Amino acid sequence: MSSTLPLFPPSASTVAGDVDALFFFILAVSAFFAVLVSVLILYFTFKFKGKHGEAGADIHGSLTLELIWTGIPFVLAMVMFVWGAQLFFTLAKPPADAMDVFVVGKQWMWKVQHPEGVREINELHVPIGRPVRLTLGSEDVIHDFYIPAFRVKMDVVPGRLTTMWFTATKTGEYHIFCSQYCGTKHSGMIGTVVAMQPEDYEAWLAGGRSTGSAVQNGERLFTELSCITCHKADSSGRGPTLAGVFGSTVQLNDGRKVLADENYLRESIMSPQAKVVQGFQPIMPTFQGLVSEENLLQLIAYVKTLKPAEPASAPVKK
Repeated sequence: MSSTLPLFPPSASTVAGDVDALFFFILAVSAFFAVLVSVLILYFTFKFKGKHGEAGADIHGSLTLELIWTGIPFVLAMVMFVWGAQLFFTLAKPPADAMDVFVVGKQWMWKVQHPEGVREINELHVPIGRPVRLTLGSEDVIHDFYIPAFRVKMDVVPGRLTTMWFTATKTGEYHIFCSQYCGTKHSGMIGTVVAMQPEDYEAWLAGGRSTGSAVQNGERLFTELSCITCHKADSSGRGPTLAGVFGSTVQLNDGRKVLADENYLRESIMSPQAKVVQGFQPIMPTFQGLVSEENLLQLIAYVKTLKPAEPASAPVKK
């Protein structure tokens, strides 16, 4: 419906219709009560306009009327809340098979890296019909990655990683905006999403210049930064093994337990003293200023692929 209105962007993702439906429902309810209250104020103003010095009648009210005008707004508010909460949780949880793309905001551009290593600036090529999960980081100030046609947006915050996801449903080119004021050239921090047929996307990837995938670059950095000397796969290093750590619960020296997600890995690289794993000393140096936001995303992508070694099977006795 919104695509027929000139003030609305096209609807080009799986969640766009749901977001529009909720928006128009809230708009319709708000408009109805705004008009109703305005009309009643005018009606009662003229109907009960008394003469100078005339006292109004003593009114004790009606319990039924009180219940009605309390109950109806409450029910409508709960409908909005439940509907909005369901949509929020849908947008907050990307599908397990989503394609991972890294996006870094910088005054004043968007830098994109695909899983295969193809890089873009201010453009994002995606296949239609496939969920795409964006991991977002900032090199300087707060930005906000906003795709109006997909009805999705997410703050890009320095010092932490945020995520958002979408599934494009229509081929075409769609605007990317930064919707958080980020400096003098904020209005120029724009880009384009190019939604393509899957086969066209694969052809575009094949023709792109790759400098290595995020995982490959992360593995190279893991060696170059000497991470491999402390975080050994056989747990013999001075730091904890990272095999299988992503997604697990980590016990800390101070007794806390934390989930090892992307932000835990990022903090462990940039501020390693903040959360020290139980049984280890706080000897890891900080890499603040030594690795860029893109390097961090590559390191995290590599660590996420590390899996614990399979236990050796016992020999079969004859």
